[in-house]
Amino acid sequence: RSNTIIASLMVSLGDADAMICGLVGTYETHLDRIHSILGRQAGVNDYAALNALMTNRGTLFIADTYVNEDPTAQQLADIAWMSVQEVQRFGLPAKVAFLSHSSYGSSKRASAKKMRLARDLFVAAHPEIECDGELHGDAALEPNIRNAYMADSTLTDSANLLICPNIDAANILYNVLKTTTSGGVTVGPILMGVAATAYILTPAATVRRVFNMTALAAASAAARPR
Repeated sequence: RSNTIIASLMVSLGDADAMICGLVGTYETHLDRIHSILGRQAGVNDYAALNALMTNRGTLFIADTYVNEDPTAQQLADIAWMSVQEVQRFGLPAKVAFLSHSSYGSSKRASAKKMRLARDLFVAAHPEIECDGELHGDAALEPNIRNAYMADSTLTDSANLLICPNIDAANILYNVLKTTTSGGVTVGPILMGVAATAYILTPAATVRRVFNMTALAAASAAARPR
């Protein structure tokens, strides 16, 4: 018996508006079960996970923390767009940075080229959203550092949405910042791309995080078209 399957069926049949799982078991197992019953949102090719941290600089969002191991440039552009929409649901303007070990072509390695291309694909599809890349992490958050590289950066002030090159970078960054800067106040993982409101937490989730995600699930379900 799987509570995740039961909850997914309840949402699918309209007996529940949203579901939260993940306090026991692996993220991948829960995602497989959600996918088999609820599936992807129309027009979405991949799921992705977004985490938010409440820091002394403001709210900071990081993707993709749990789903795609080594996403392509196109996948990263798509993940960035899904993440932008989530940031906007928090009532915040999204300012996107595509992170890398390279800034503005300082490295010719494949991962740097991937992040540069991801940024270009995102800009082509969503020119109205502020973004820049590929960027070092400090340059994404500090305009003075960024302007030393590129005076005409297309990003104003600090980025609040950090798109990482792979799952390792995103998950490590999130967990380090969670421990050192947020005082443990986090929201997520926010599973994006599902055809219904379904969130997968982790066994490390605190009571406060479960409470936060319950509130977010209720708001997300209420905003979905009936």
